[in-house]
Amino acid sequence: MSVLIVTEQQGGKWHKMSWEAVAAGQQIARLLETAAVAAVVGSGVESLAAEVAKYELAEVVLAGHELLQDYTPDGFTLALRQVVETLRPEVVVLPHTYQVRDFAPKLAAAFEKPLVSDIVGLRREEGGLIFVRQLFQGKLNADVSVEGGWPRFVSVQSGAFRADLAEMAATPAAVRAIDIALEASRIRTRPHQPFRESKGEVDLSSTPIIVSVGRGIRDQENIPLAEELAKLLGGEIAASRPICDSGWLPLERQIGSSGQTVAPKLYLALGISGAIQHVVGMKGSRTIVAVNKDSSAPIFEIADYGIVGDLFEVVPALVEVLKESSGG
Repeated sequence: MSVLIVTEQQGGKWHKMSWEAVAAGQQIARLLETAAVAAVVGSGVESLAAEVAKYELAEVVLAGHELLQDYTPDGFTLALRQVVETLRPEVVVLPHTYQVRDFAPKLAAAFEKPLVSDIVGLRREEGGLIFVRQLFQGKLNADVSVEGGWPRFVSVQSGAFRADLAEMAATPAAVRAIDIALEASRIRTRPHQPFRESKGEVDLSSTPIIVSVGRGIRDQENIPLAEELAKLLGGEIAASRPICDSGWLPLERQIGSSGQTVAPKLYLALGISGAIQHVVGMKGSRTIVAVNKDSSAPIFEIADYGIVGDLFEVVPALVEVLKESSGG
C-alpha cells in the first residue's frame, strides 16, 4: 500500500497547490508508515514529472496520453482510475482546486467510495486516520473517518498544508510511465477557457506579502496609508469583507470564506478583529502580524506577532522606517 498524491498542471504549468498536496501526502504517509507516490497527468509532461521527482517520494508515476493534452473530467477520471487500480493506494490525496472539484467526486464514485473534501488537518488514532474538515464557514471542525478498505479519497484546503514544508529528496525519485488506455469516444466534453478565480490584475493567492485592512481603517480616505505600506514591502493590498462590501476596495481583494484563500509568506493584518470568516481565508500564512487597539481581538490568537496599538500610529512609523532603509 502507499499514499498517492495527485498533482495538477495546466498547460504545462504547475498549480501552486500541487506542492501543498505533496506536503499533505508526505505527512499522511509518515502517519501510516508507508510510501508516498506522486502522479502527473497530461500529455508531454515528462519534464514536470522530473520536477516532482525532486521531492521525497518513493516514485513518480506518469499518466500520459495525447487525449490528456487538455483537461476533461472524463479523460482525467479514466486515466486516474487506471493509476489507482494499478497502484492500489491506501489514500489518494488531491489539491482542492476547481479542476479537482470537477472530477474527484466522479473518480471516488467509480470506486464506490466517498470523497472527504477540503481537509485542514489529520491525525492517526487506533481506529485509523481521522481527517479534519471545517463546517459552517469555519465555525466548527468535524472529525471524519472513512470505513472500508482502500482507497480513501481526500482533497486538501488551500493554505492548510504549507508547501514549503514538503520534503525534498537527496536524490530524485524514479519516474515510471503507466500505460493509459483511452478512447476519444469516451470523452464526452470539449475544453474551453479555464475558470479564473480572480478576473482582476492581481492573483492574491500567489502574492508573497499581503497588507490587509479591516474596519479599523475607519474611512476610505485612509486606504492609501495601507497601500503605501504594501508598496514599500513589495506586497499587495487586501481587505476583510466589510471593506469590500463598502466599495472601498474591489471584491477581488477580499480575503475570507466568501473571498480568496491565501497563504503568503507575510500577512499583515491592520485593524482586523479576526472573525472566523476572515481567518479561514488567511490562517495558512507563514507569518501573521496583527495590529489592533483591542488586546482581546481574536486575530491575536493566530498571530505570530501582535502589536496592541493604533494603526494610525504604527503604520506611519513603519512607512518611515521602510523609506529610510530604502533611501527614499
